[in-house]
Amino acid sequence: MQTLKDSWFMIRGDLRGDKIRIVITTLFSIVVMSYLAGLMGLLANSSVNTYQSSALADYLLLATVPILGFTYSRRAIKYWREDPYTRMLAYLRSLPIPLNVVMCRRKLQSVICFALNGTLFFGLIYTLAGHLRDSLSPLGYVVFSFTWIGYGLAVTGLYIFIEFLYSGKAYFWLVLLMMLIAFGGAMLVKFSGGNLLFYSISCSKEWGLLSPLMWGTLLVGTVSVQLFSKWTIVRLKSRDLV
Repeated sequence: MQTLKDSWFMIRGDLRGDKIRIVITTLFSIVVMSYLAGLMGLLANSSVNTYQSSALADYLLLATVPILGFTYSRRAIKYWREDPYTRMLAYLRSLPIPLNVVMCRRKLQSVICFALNGTLFFGLIYTLAGHLRDSLSPLGYVVFSFTWIGYGLAVTGLYIFIEFLYSGKAYFWLVLLMMLIAFGGAMLVKFSGGNLLFYSISCSKEWGLLSPLMWGTLLVGTVSVQLFSKWTIVRLKSRDLV
């Protein structure tokens, strides 16, 4: 409990910082989420309308949902050249702050980002995709959204692991690799005759809040974040941040 309190204290300190930076980050997040949601909404609407599976829609879900847990700031964009994650981590390590608190702070940031970015992303998709609205009730769509957020949490654990343990350039290439893996996964599902978008819609529509897929992804996502966090802390103790 003390770890959670200390982590929340650090986050509140960040929010009380540079107000202009926070406003710019918020506006940039809105632009990015609007673009991604617009593209995803068009693809989902077209797929549901024609009942034709789309590997591109699956790929966008696989690749986009995990990055809803990101903070879209100027500092994050410059990770290749300035390696801000390593610099921030080195700064925090120089302070009398336990690694558990640093990790808990990062997980809370992801949860907050998922809540804000996820609301905007999935909200815009539901607004734009009329055929999707006809297929799913508001409750069913909430279940659909949480199903994919659970998947996003599962991958977020790996993203945090990479963020804390690798340089900015290595981070870029590893994230690119994960995007390629997402594309490969979408194509594999396509060639197998399946479709992740339709399957998640079907489960959400049929089961509602009792959807085993939703609860399964949320459980796997939570466990993934916790396991990767523990592994990251162990590896972080031996990482040279200089």
